Amino acid sequence: MEEWRSRRVEMQLEMQCAEWVSRLVQIPSVTPDQAGPRAGETGEAAIGRQIAQWFNELGGEVHVQGVRPGRANVYGIWRGTSERWLAVDVHIDTVGVEQMSDPPFDGRIEDNRVYGRGAVDTKASLGIILALLEQMQQTGQRPAYNLLIGATVDEEIGTTGAPAFASWMAARQIVAEQMIIAEPTLCTPVHGHKGVVRLLIDVAGKAAHSSQPHRGQNAVVAAARLVLALDAENARLQTAPATPLGHAYLTPTVIHGGVGINVVPDACQLFVDRRVVETEDAHTVMTNLVALAQANCPLPIEVKVQKDLDAFYQPGDSAWMQQLADWSGIAPEVAPYGTNAWAYPNVARERVVMGPGSIDQAHGATEWVEISQLAKMAHIYQQWWGIAESVDRNDER
Repeated sequence: MEEWRSRRVEMQLEMQCAEWVSRLVQIPSVTPDQAGPRAGETGEAAIGRQIAQWFNELGGEVHVQGVRPGRANVYGIWRGTSERWLAVDVHIDTVGVEQMSDPPFDGRIEDNRVYGRGAVDTKASLGIILALLEQMQQTGQRPAYNLLIGATVDEEIGTTGAPAFASWMAARQIVAEQMIIAEPTLCTPVHGHKGVVRLLIDVAGKAAHSSQPHRGQNAVVAAARLVLALDAENARLQTAPATPLGHAYLTPTVIHGGVGINVVPDACQLFVDRRVVETEDAHTVMTNLVALAQANCPLPIEVKVQKDLDAFYQPGDSAWMQQLADWSGIAPEVAPYGTNAWAYPNVARERVVMGPGSIDQAHGATEWVEISQLAKMAHIYQQWWGIAESVDRNDER
């Protein structure tokens, strides 16, 4: 009987989480930088309004912070039984949907999965949080610590939502004992990932007829020489001792140049991605990379910094990290991709990147999350927040 009741409670939790994720997926929140004809209302305004309403209905103290025009972070606070704080950053923007073969916003629940853009990255985590807040309200429970849930904007492209959240916390002198940055990790506690520096380099040449190339200055050739220098720098980085996050990488990723087959190109544009390890300072890396580009391009260049983010790293053997590993059944790891975790060193004593589902399903033509993953992460949150499992409504007396 007890085993049957336990399974029924488990199934209730699974469906409650799945339904919340489905609701979230049905509200488009495509980052404006990747919006297209299929994106619906772009940006996070619509979903932000709905989250603020839900947070309020579920007993939260709601705050809204404008970050960019029409794009605002939404914060909910639930007071606990102590003065300590726990925090979650869960971003609410998604990548574009134009490449999707699946309906992007139907949020259908089928084959023990929830489908749609954002289902795994990261509306899965927000759906779990909303389900548990709903259960807390229904059962009259309070968490062991004050809970601060930050639904943040602009993670996918500009990364402006996370530092705004950190500044908001600092202004209120809120320092979380522990913070989860929600991303799909298959419920693995991730205790580190690389940072990134991204540059846009414009090479300025001089146009001429290709029958008299000596009269011009070939920006494509100059950019090619710069690419070779960047590739040599990447090879040098691989000779350095590996850190716990591995090696730094330097990759030219996009190049554009030329206007016609018979014209010496007067301009070329190059994008560069440099991954930063925990022993490096991203700003110093950026400065040195700009100097390297200037020294190795034979024509004038203009460099624009697109991104300048430090690595995130903390030891994976802390008591909290080991507790999360015990709850998830998976040892702590580091990850190759970046997240919002870089933004919070001054407002969270410990940080971890963690959430349901696999990064392999994010950003693809079809996106989905396994409902069993939602339930697993929900149990981890229950234990972290210090709340009991929901009572089966049919068993109440």
